[in-house]
Amino acid sequence: MTELMKPFEQMTDEDYAELGLQSGLEIHQQILTEKKLFCRCPAGHYSTEYDAEILRHMRPTLSELGEYDGTALMEFKTRKEIIYQINRHTVCTYEMDDTPPFEINQNALEIAFQIAMLTNFKLVNEIHIARKQYLDGSIPTGFQRTTIVGVDGFIPYKDRKIGLIQLGLEEDSCREVSDIGHRRVYRADRLGMPLIETVTRPEMHTPQEVADVANILRWLVKSSGLVRTGIGAARQDVNVSITGGTRIEIKGVHRIPLIPLLIYNEAMRQRSLLLIRDDLRDRGITESTFKSETADVTHLMTNTQWDPIRWALQHNEKVACVNLKGYSGILSYPTQTGKVFSKEISDRVRVIACLTRLPNILTSESTEETIGSHVWNRIRRQVSATSQDALVIVWANEQDLQTAVQEIIIRAREATIGVPSETRQALEDGTNGFERILPGPERMYPDTDLPPLEFPPERVEALRKNLPPPIWERRARYKLFGIPDHLIIPIAASPRALFFDRLIESNNLSPKFCARIFFEKMVAWRRRNFPVEKLTDAVFSEFFGKIASEPSLLPNAERILRQFLTSDESLATIMSTFSQISISRDEISTALVEINRSEPPNSQQPEANARYFTGKLMKRFQFRLQAKSILPVVGEFIKNGRKS
Repeated sequence: MTELMKPFEQMTDEDYAELGLQSGLEIHQQILTEKKLFCRCPAGHYSTEYDAEILRHMRPTLSELGEYDGTALMEFKTRKEIIYQINRHTVCTYEMDDTPPFEINQNALEIAFQIAMLTNFKLVNEIHIARKQYLDGSIPTGFQRTTIVGVDGFIPYKDRKIGLIQLGLEEDSCREVSDIGHRRVYRADRLGMPLIETVTRPEMHTPQEVADVANILRWLVKSSGLVRTGIGAARQDVNVSITGGTRIEIKGVHRIPLIPLLIYNEAMRQRSLLLIRDDLRDRGITESTFKSETADVTHLMTNTQWDPIRWALQHNEKVACVNLKGYSGILSYPTQTGKVFSKEISDRVRVIACLTRLPNILTSESTEETIGSHVWNRIRRQVSATSQDALVIVWANEQDLQTAVQEIIIRAREATIGVPSETRQALEDGTNGFERILPGPERMYPDTDLPPLEFPPERVEALRKNLPPPIWERRARYKLFGIPDHLIIPIAASPRALFFDRLIESNNLSPKFCARIFFEKMVAWRRRNFPVEKLTDAVFSEFFGKIASEPSLLPNAERILRQFLTSDESLATIMSTFSQISISRDEISTALVEINRSEPPNSQQPEANARYFTGKLMKRFQFRLQAKSILPVVGEFIKNGRKS
């Protein structure tokens, strides 16, 4: 086979161009509403406590065209028992599929339209609700209600535009608590919260471009002040393909900085799978000529000391072997960083046969000390294996073992066609694992519970009047203001950016000064656990208004706010104590004499002594006067030999 890709750090834009990398995004963002999307339960109320548990088993249903979705069939094979933990304060009978939906949340609908306007979408004039099947149990109804509010949008990126396919409004799913064996547990407090989904075109061609576009979209919706922020409020799915491969959806990317490594590993995986396919073809193995044999080898394992299989036998499980004819060397071929092809098989067995106890398979190409060469030789004879074959051993109860054997064969056969269409799970190390078969169009069908809803042009125009400027316009304006580069994005992406703009305009203050106080110092104080929630818009309006009317307070601005955060005094009281007072020249001269007598400077340099005395005076008068007003007095005092 051809050698592997370069390490992640050595990859260049030219390398990705040679691979034919194409990537797109599906960004899910909770929007800021008081109620859920199709009922009147409160949104955004999370709790680990629950009042009841509900048990469900999911079954696939025919689409409107009389077809089954492949993902639904795959989920049905897992025979999962789904448990929902429900809290009566956040869940009603709608979420549990016991009553029809309410009318769509109008506030959520208007927010979705506003964000669609910010991203240059062509807006629909009639809302149609559809059902999207989810058989993983994350939604008790087995489907998600969703609608499209805009199509064919774009955002500017560098010297081009990135196309946006659609913006949808849908209900969020449950939070997964655990998934072990055939039992999956969900918490239902997040279920039904309004969520927007922005889908880009696959127009990014390097991993960094994908991360950049994800950040732009994140900053854009955050700056609107119309979405939720914090852990779990936003999730990215990344679509990746290379020339000869297929679209793979990597789900659940919670951190944008992880995107480049995830894309690299998926590109590496697809390239490796294509090389494996080509190698198999060179051996004369195609989808039609693929051969395998299976055998029960439990009796050959009775004396094994390898813990995973010994534990299985102690619990009355059986052991099977699958002989993949002609697959020698394939199972150990690298696919992602630190992973080989056998991990593809292990993932399928883990997800579909529910063999979540790892390791769940053993291959003849394992380099670890496991069951011993003499046992392998006996197994090879049992399944009539030659040196050109590869063996996979799996253990489980009888029913799960049958499913596991079938999945091993299915995944091995798929190697002859290259890259199977899958949805994969993002992992923290930047690699990914199998999650489910990629859904097809059969999963979507019209919702018969809710009629179409008109969204007339006059309603659109009313919403457009209150739109904030897009983030790229804010960035350009702040650049002209001279705001430091490291503060431009935090300000432009902040929901308080509009308030910040009003402060600057109404008080005629320096944008750089306001930015440093409003954003940079806020971050520093938050890290020191100061109660920054006290710095409300009303407090900042009072503070900056006073600064504008009394510029002498400017040097003490940070001290004023710090004292406000660390004391129980009102802002007005604190600012009054810092207001410049009338200090006579004689008072300053007297203070200089006292300082020189009790704490004389050590330096013989006039400039150093001037700085020393100025600092001491500022501290003595509690920073209620400006340094420039006392420098002449200090200079004269030093010139006279520090005598009154």
